[in-house]
Amino acid sequence: MQLLSGNTNINFMGKGKLALSLSVLVLAGCVVSLLIRGMNLGLDFTGGSIIEVSYPASVEIPLVRDTLQKAGFGDAQTQHFGTSSEVLIRIPPRQGLTSADLSNQVINALKVMEGGAAVEMRRVEFVGPQVGGELVEQGVLAMLIALLGILIYVAFRFEWRLAVGTIAATVHDVVFTVGVFSLLQIEFDLTVLAAVLAVIGYSVNDTVVVLDRIRENFRRMRKETTLEVMNSAINQTLSRTLMTSVTTLLAVIVLYFFGGPAMRGFSIAMIIGIVVGTYSSIYIASATALYLGVSREDLLPKAKAEVDGLP
Repeated sequence: MQLLSGNTNINFMGKGKLALSLSVLVLAGCVVSLLIRGMNLGLDFTGGSIIEVSYPASVEIPLVRDTLQKAGFGDAQTQHFGTSSEVLIRIPPRQGLTSADLSNQVINALKVMEGGAAVEMRRVEFVGPQVGGELVEQGVLAMLIALLGILIYVAFRFEWRLAVGTIAATVHDVVFTVGVFSLLQIEFDLTVLAAVLAVIGYSVNDTVVVLDRIRENFRRMRKETTLEVMNSAINQTLSRTLMTSVTTLLAVIVLYFFGGPAMRGFSIAMIIGIVVGTYSSIYIASATALYLGVSREDLLPKAKAEVDGLP
């Protein structure tokens, strides 16, 4: 199945400089937003109170969430814990309130809810910000290690200019995704971090397919220029790229609408990452390698050296 015919002839690299210029401007805006507005970090990074409550019968999470929102706890995260009658509530730290004060206010709010008179508190715990700091460090370290591993692999597998193009595309996707979360102040938690790591893998996978076709075309198309070879490779893989993106997007969009608030941030990050990753695999990676001066001689296999002085 193909979204496009295999005979497309779009001059992608002809707009390479424009695409790179626009991307640099957008990424600069993302970096400014990160420096000025920062991230709206979730409980996984900031710490907070964890309250476990139990009901005599099954309870719907949306009902609990609405009740807490009306009581002034709109930033609370709720989920079933163990059974459908047990609910785990996570609340960010409030200035001037201890965990005991927060838990009492939560219980009083839930008792007002229909059928909540018999709600019972099971436990209250406080997760300090030290845990959040460790998670931030480990999350950033995980992304850096992933990028370094990608650079080493692609440089060994292809050529260093293509490796730099791959890293440029991957960094572009990550910074853009995180920048949108900063600009819109969408909560950034561990599920979003997992989505960012998934975006890295998705971006690299898509980019490597294009780079592999570029290398093949350099071996087959001996008379064409570097720009023509790259355009041909991108057009040949365009249908595959779009098909992969569209099918993945459909699954993530369904998750966004039906996965509930707990998966909302993950879905948004994946949607942004897939769209931007498709763009970067077409433009950023190839254009970066092109303007770094990659040529046919860099990708053709080297001739074998003479052995024992024999021709």
